[in-house]
Amino acid sequence: MASDAPTSSEYIRHHLTNLTYGQNPETGQWGFAHGGEEAADMGFMAFHVDTLGWSLFVGIIFCWFFRGVAKRVTSDVPNGTQNFVESVVDFIDENVRESFKGKNDLIAPMALTLFCWIILMNTMDLVPVDLLPRIFELMGVGYMKVVPTTDPNITFGLALSVFILMLFYSVKKKGVLGFAAELTMHPFEAKNPLMKIVLIPVNFFLEGVALVSKPVSHSLRLFGNMYAGEVIFILISLMFSAGTGLIIFGGGLQFIWAVFHILVIVLQAFIFTVLAIVYMDMAHQTGDH
Repeated sequence: MASDAPTSSEYIRHHLTNLTYGQNPETGQWGFAHGGEEAADMGFMAFHVDTLGWSLFVGIIFCWFFRGVAKRVTSDVPNGTQNFVESVVDFIDENVRESFKGKNDLIAPMALTLFCWIILMNTMDLVPVDLLPRIFELMGVGYMKVVPTTDPNITFGLALSVFILMLFYSVKKKGVLGFAAELTMHPFEAKNPLMKIVLIPVNFFLEGVALVSKPVSHSLRLFGNMYAGEVIFILISLMFSAGTGLIIFGGGLQFIWAVFHILVIVLQAFIFTVLAIVYMDMAHQTGDH
């Protein structure tokens, strides 16, 4: 009698497949994909429902928690919750003061939102890999990928949002001509007018590549680290179906990796936030173009 238990490759593939809603290219009807291949066939306009849902869920938790603390804030002896929130705000504010030399009231709230939101999305990686997918499977949902930052759509979306703000403030602070000069007059400079003209396409190519690479590296750094961490959790969880000895070993390994991964969760959120602040600082620099 054949076993219905999935193979290791099927198990890994299942846990790395998003719950995708889109238009079936063959029938033209909209619905949920029944596998990774069908999800890929749906193309660019398909929605990763689990990614959007969990990112919105933790985002609401962040707003609700911080709003609740702000409403109950007191100048008397603060409680532990207020102390925690104030320490996070002070930490972000200090990093903004150190890395951002311009004046813009948007930067600190943006940095705080990015830092807290990314930490919460990353923290979903500490939820046992089978817990939520199994619960949703009992409810008739075939796929459930619960860590939003293991989906490049989320990390690219965050990075592109920062990139668009960077372009906006670059033009606003430096002017169209100033920003164009920044892209065409550096890194190679010349006093000869003819050489300046010759160097413009070279400079534009180099600066253009550097500019475009910012959102790419910004997003892939976060995605790559979180995706790798999730894959390791999934690989360790395979041990729980391989006998008592490996169950005990896998449990210990899972705990050690989870403790180490806490550092990765916080560090990746911090790096993403600091880079966003630095990019905003670059956009506000109005020196020699």
